[in-house]
Amino acid sequence: MKSILNYLKDLYSGPFQAALVFSFTFVAALTIGIGTWVISNTITSYLAEAMDERIEQDILTAEIFYQFQIEDLAKSANQLALSKTVDSYFADANAGDLDAVRELESKVQTVLLDGMLKGNRVAVILDDQGELIVGVTRSTDQEQYLLCPGISWLGFPVIEEVLRTGTLISSTEVIPKEILQDTDLVDQAQITLMDTAKAAPELFDIREGSAGLGIIGAAPIREEDSIIGVVVIFHMFNNDFTLVDAIKDSAKIDTATIFFGDLRVSTNVMTESGERAVGTRVSEDVNEVVLQNGLEYVGTAFVVNENYITRYEPLYNHQEQIVGILYVGARQAVFLDFLSTFRQQISVVAGITILITFLISTPVSRLITRPLKDLRTLSKTSQQVAEGNFGARVSSTAGGEVGLLAASFNDMLDRLQETQKQLVQSEKLASLGQLAAGVAHELNNPLATVLLFTEVLLRNESLDDQSRTDINTIVRETERCKTIVASLLDFARQHQVDAAEINLAHLIQRVISLEENHQRYDRIEIKTHFAPALPRIQADEAQLQAVISNLISNAADAMLEGGRLTLRTRRGDGDQVVIEVEDEGEGITPENQARLFTPFFTTKPLGKGTGLGLSIVYGIIKMHRGQISVQSELGKGTKFTVQLPIRQPESILTELPNENHHQDKTLIG
Repeated sequence: MKSILNYLKDLYSGPFQAALVFSFTFVAALTIGIGTWVISNTITSYLAEAMDERIEQDILTAEIFYQFQIEDLAKSANQLALSKTVDSYFADANAGDLDAVRELESKVQTVLLDGMLKGNRVAVILDDQGELIVGVTRSTDQEQYLLCPGISWLGFPVIEEVLRTGTLISSTEVIPKEILQDTDLVDQAQITLMDTAKAAPELFDIREGSAGLGIIGAAPIREEDSIIGVVVIFHMFNNDFTLVDAIKDSAKIDTATIFFGDLRVSTNVMTESGERAVGTRVSEDVNEVVLQNGLEYVGTAFVVNENYITRYEPLYNHQEQIVGILYVGARQAVFLDFLSTFRQQISVVAGITILITFLISTPVSRLITRPLKDLRTLSKTSQQVAEGNFGARVSSTAGGEVGLLAASFNDMLDRLQETQKQLVQSEKLASLGQLAAGVAHELNNPLATVLLFTEVLLRNESLDDQSRTDINTIVRETERCKTIVASLLDFARQHQVDAAEINLAHLIQRVISLEENHQRYDRIEIKTHFAPALPRIQADEAQLQAVISNLISNAADAMLEGGRLTLRTRRGDGDQVVIEVEDEGEGITPENQARLFTPFFTTKPLGKGTGLGLSIVYGIIKMHRGQISVQSELGKGTKFTVQLPIRQPESILTELPNENHHQDKTLIG
């Protein structure tokens, strides 16, 4: 026991590992438990619906089978009434001719043998007064008996209806006890009523147990336009299980029953003793729904001694009166046993899955906790950065998420250093901008005075050529100074952005059209690649034009021997657009790349530039909340990349000019 405890202690050496194992197991148990519950309920619901659909299909099948047997009796009765034998011998037989009677008896016996449904069957030929001329009874064991002629059947309402209307009738009917006595079926019709739990206190029909319930076909016998007799064929359900067993076997239905009123007269539902439940009655709930209200009963019902999943349909006679019930159903206990077994099996599977999760989580947790030392290294590096050491980096050999975390942390530090450099650069530019504004204003007035007086001197016609040349030199250099002062003022005014919606491709194309006429572009091929459907952006059109102009001018100056200048636009990450200006010039050294955006720094020859162009570009891009970067390789060329937001921040953009009225501007900065 002690060795087992020591093994477990070593296996779960750290609290973090033990927490992981039990957390994994708990989450798995919770997830599997919920999943098991959901799956179990879903499948239970599905099976219940499937069972209901099956019972619904069963009742439809039983109704079709039942109706087919009724139509078969009606067809047989009608064929017998229209047969040549009846037509030839009916009148003579009715007059008492024994030979004619024998011919009719032979024909009736043949019709009974042709019936599709086995079991008892009675066929009679009556005259127009309802008295028996010929009759044959076929018992359940298929023996045939001749009936005595002369007996009146007018007590049977169906016969009265056929004689009165002359119509063919096929329906479910109550067969009176008096009629059954004449057909030798009275004993078979007798059913002893059995006490049944949950049955109604009173019988639905007082004739239950003595009279019979059957399906009947009755057809008139005509002579010209007169009705001279009736053919009647019926099958009685009492204690005859031919139809219910045929429904069960043919349609694969669990149980089927035919009720006379609320009394089971034909069924394959069994009692606890294993006998057919003939003589038991339907429950009071079903009685009220089906017999009293004439509705279909759907759902679970108490049948004899247990619950069944059932369907009950009312049976009507030819007068549309309810005389019985057609039932199909399946034992609910079988269904519930199946569900219980299924739930037990799924619970066992869930328990085994949770155990497997616990066993697998142990080695997995050891793999997860192994890189914790790299996390401690990461924590120490974070403390160094907090103390101001931005050069600190994490050295990690771990893979997976910890390795990605270390790489992301180092990347964050690199960006942090770059951001710090940009902030320092921005502060420098802001300070220089203030200084430049002051210097420019102080120089503007003296330079204007110098230009004024040189203009006056140039108007003096007495000047010799040398003096005029010298004064022109003074004018040219003063104008150059004014240009430098104007650049200083432009540099100082970068805190304002006059925003409007602009089409970037149109703006770049317009700048190219203005620039390409200069001599410096004679040996340069300008290519453009504009992204289709690039959105309009919010920017200061004049300042952005200055940016593009400055970048392509610098590119042209870098390609004195000619080459290709390429301008591209594309959609950037998020809500940004990207402008790229790429040349095939001589390139920029790495040390000069770090100083490109510093004011007054230039790589051009003396007198060719002020060193403020890229500083102004940098300031404009920053005021637009954008980024500018440079990539260069000596001897291959340089590429400037500008990233600009499509929309300026709402905190600084108070009003956007209407697209159709670009003269309305909003200052931001």
